[in-house]
Amino acid sequence: MISLAQFIACGVGPTAARTFVDPVNKTLDHFKISSPAMFIAQAIHESTGFTKLEENLFYTDPVRLARDVFRGSFDLDHDHELDPDEVEFAKLYIRNPVALANRVYANRLGNGDEASGDGWRYRGGGIFQLTGQANYMAAGDALGQDYKAHPEWIRERPEDAAMTAGWFWMSTGLDQYGESLTVEVVTRKINGKAMLGLNERRLAFHEAQRALI
Repeated sequence: MISLAQFIACGVGPTAARTFVDPVNKTLDHFKISSPAMFIAQAIHESTGFTKLEENLFYTDPVRLARDVFRGSFDLDHDHELDPDEVEFAKLYIRNPVALANRVYANRLGNGDEASGDGWRYRGGGIFQLTGQANYMAAGDALGQDYKAHPEWIRERPEDAAMTAGWFWMSTGLDQYGESLTVEVVTRKINGKAMLGLNERRLAFHEAQRALI
């Protein structure tokens, strides 16, 4: 059982810590997660210290959006280069998170097409940014929750935000690594090949390790 003081020492602000210490403890116990410091460190990074429970899809720079963040969704001619017409197209999705989610997550992860609205409905949510209707439904089946009908629960309720992260942790086999589990392995599972924020995740892990000794 992680105490509130230990949770704060991991790098979680006092207000967020009071909200999430019980849901996180319940998750760690329910899934028998053997690497709590790693789990908490990754959660801290993904959720900005347990303060953000949904993906930020508000972008202001069309070049960054089309070139660096969602290249595959804006590479209209599939030449792996950013062309002027692609930048113009990306401008349609600037400051428009609903439209952006519906485009970049269309026909992926169990979602319907762009017009279905599934991309926005099942956008990244929870402390690990669970994404896509298929993942929402699988987590719901495992946890006895109807996340297909109520995807907002993952983004609004601390216990659901934490428990779905625990489900993701176990369903991707992260707990099977034991002592060989590394920050790099977990980051790739959670963030994909982009491996964003790797150094920050390493620092968060070391801090969590010290706090939980």
